[in-house]
Amino acid sequence: MTTFETALTRLVGVRHPVVQTGMGWVAGPRLVAATAEAGGLGVLASATMTYRELAAAIRETRCRTSEPFGVNLRADAVDAADRIELLIREGVRVASFALAPKAGMIARLKEAGVVVIPSVGAVRHAEKVAAWGADAVIVQGGEGGGHTGSIATTLLVPSVVDAVDIPVVAAGGFFDGRGLAAALAYGAAGVAMGTRFLLTRESTVPDAVKRAYLERGLADTVVTTRVDGRPHRVLRTELVERLERSGAARGLLHAVRNAARFRRLTGLSWTSMAREGLAMRRGHELTWAQVIMAANTPMLLRSGLVDGRTDAGVLASGQVVGVLHDLPSCQELITGMVDQARAAIDKLGAAVRA
Repeated sequence: MTTFETALTRLVGVRHPVVQTGMGWVAGPRLVAATAEAGGLGVLASATMTYRELAAAIRETRCRTSEPFGVNLRADAVDAADRIELLIREGVRVASFALAPKAGMIARLKEAGVVVIPSVGAVRHAEKVAAWGADAVIVQGGEGGGHTGSIATTLLVPSVVDAVDIPVVAAGGFFDGRGLAAALAYGAAGVAMGTRFLLTRESTVPDAVKRAYLERGLADTVVTTRVDGRPHRVLRTELVERLERSGAARGLLHAVRNAARFRRLTGLSWTSMAREGLAMRRGHELTWAQVIMAANTPMLLRSGLVDGRTDAGVLASGQVVGVLHDLPSCQELITGMVDQARAAIDKLGAAVRA
């Protein structure tokens, strides 16, 4: 079996330098455990889970695999401190963050032996979390799905590699072994993928939605701010086109309705939601309008990725969707990637010797 020992594999104790990202409504115990069993690092998505649901998901993942896995946390969640203590008690190997965690959060996790790997989209953010003690960073370029920046992965990753002294995991635009080989050549310690893992057999996304993804081309995603006020890469759909055409007032009204739906689903009080909104506004320099619009994200994603409503949901996607045409198992995906990466590197080595 082909393996690559990198700073990432040594840090978290996995066999292959491949990370499955914490996608809301997608990265549950089945997908995470399958990734872990295949030798990669699977990451549970907790932002769309209540505290109790997260505790249950960690236990279920433990029952499915004895391999290391991670949990993605929201640093601005009202119960973030409680969730951190949960990870510590349960012996979760990795804590990842979609947005930069506070220095105190990193310190608490590291004190307990949990590996901290925030996701960043800019060199300055990587430098900040590295100075606070983060063990590694996932660096996502503009090709990635979900919230993204405008800098291409091919420029952002080497810039971060040069700027920090901790392992860098490249994300945004990766789907096969050629990409893994390229990331290693840039100096990264591995790759992280979302859309590619969403389109696997172990992913719980409805089959009809997976088929909708597989039918798309390279030009069939768009970065929009109409979902939640911040840049969000999604599939082009009629709903997204309507959101793009809608006025600000209509968008805010839609978001308020979704906030009420999300509150009922999660059991959060209006007070708790207001506190989270205030934390988001302060921590990420958002306007109140953007905070209110953020209520769109979990419910619109749930409609598509859980309920299968491609007509009424938003489908987050990286640009790689245009080159994906199959639904492998996680085992087939990861082993195929590392074998292809080895072949690519060997081919380059032969060319250099010639």
